[in-house]
Amino acid sequence: MTARPEGLSAYIAVTAAYWAFMLTDGALRMLVLLYFHGLGFSPVQLAYLFLLYEVAGVVTNLSAGWIAARFGLTSTLYAGLGLQVAALLALAALDPGWGLWASVAYVMAVQGASGVAKDLSKMSAKSAVKLLAPSGQGGLFRWVAVLTGSKNAVKGMGFLLGAALLALIGFVPSVLAMAAVLAVILVAIRLRMPPGLPQGRKGAKFREVFSKDRDINWLSAARLFLFGARDVWFVVGIPIYFYAVLSDGSEAGNRAAFFLIGSFMAVWTILYGAVQAWAPRLLRAAHRPEAELAGAARRWAGALFVVPAALAALVWLAGEPATWLTLALVAGLMLFGALFAVNSSLHSYLILAFSSAERVTMDVGFYYMSNAAGRLLGTLLSGVTYQLGGLPACLGTAAAMVGLSALAATRLGATRRPAAA
Repeated sequence: MTARPEGLSAYIAVTAAYWAFMLTDGALRMLVLLYFHGLGFSPVQLAYLFLLYEVAGVVTNLSAGWIAARFGLTSTLYAGLGLQVAALLALAALDPGWGLWASVAYVMAVQGASGVAKDLSKMSAKSAVKLLAPSGQGGLFRWVAVLTGSKNAVKGMGFLLGAALLALIGFVPSVLAMAAVLAVILVAIRLRMPPGLPQGRKGAKFREVFSKDRDINWLSAARLFLFGARDVWFVVGIPIYFYAVLSDGSEAGNRAAFFLIGSFMAVWTILYGAVQAWAPRLLRAAHRPEAELAGAARRWAGALFVVPAALAALVWLAGEPATWLTLALVAGLMLFGALFAVNSSLHSYLILAFSSAERVTMDVGFYYMSNAAGRLLGTLLSGVTYQLGGLPACLGTAAAMVGLSALAATRLGATRRPAAA
């Protein structure tokens, strides 16, 4: 690190901007979910609000790697922050008097812009790790884990912030305040960004985005189903289930439910981030070769499968909601979060380990396109499965998707030569 002080400063600046972005991203998700549920939107309609966000992530990640390779990582970072400010301002202009479906269409469009912004920023930060992390002794895994873990902890605080802002000052003042803070950060980063990140190369071709490395393709498939398994219960199912259990229908009861749901989502995401940051020590990454960590990805996916399968059976057998069932769900989902974090951290390391420095933005973009496709699938299924079969259907679908992720992970490392490890 001492050999590249300018690069390290650039990495710190990118990470700080990414944290600020993810704080607003988490708060915005909670604001939108709880505000529109309070307006009477059904689970499927709530899922619609986030669909374009995830569709935009698929398209953005596919092209963002090429954009960064062509124009440089700082350009994608600035574009992401600026677009998020515009999305927040547009959301403040929403008028519920427009009617149900007009409101849905408008919020979908704004969320789509926010999805583009999020993935431009994320690709910039993740690619910077590959280029700036110290080599040897698990340095890459440690830096990836710290970035990803801290990002999720910040996003978890955003969930709590969004729920608290909605309860205290309302929807429109909340999004305006977040837009103002993020605009100040964008200006500061733009004026003070240190040198150290690559500026791009004019000869980069879009077709280079599609990887010919089988390990990267199988890892992308495993990532798709892993994140689908999370969002199928996380986006709509659990928040609406807990709202039904916790709220008595009064204004005070609704506010208390908002706060408790936001607190659960925040604690879950912060725990997830903390375990991600701890994963290199848990896995003894500094002393294990790449091929061995690919094998660990298979085993940890198998362990994760057990949790949603057991919770689905428990909720189905219990029938009616009860206090003990809510506590069991909270404990089980926290365990899911811990195991999910190890799986996610392994994936985040392996994509950078499998990528070359010349292709890193392309491969990271392709990989996170699969990540976004998984979130899109999970978001859609979250509303549909909850409306058709309640929480047991959400959790059962999550178990099936974890199983598919584990199956894809069994192909990892099969084509790596021992020397590459």
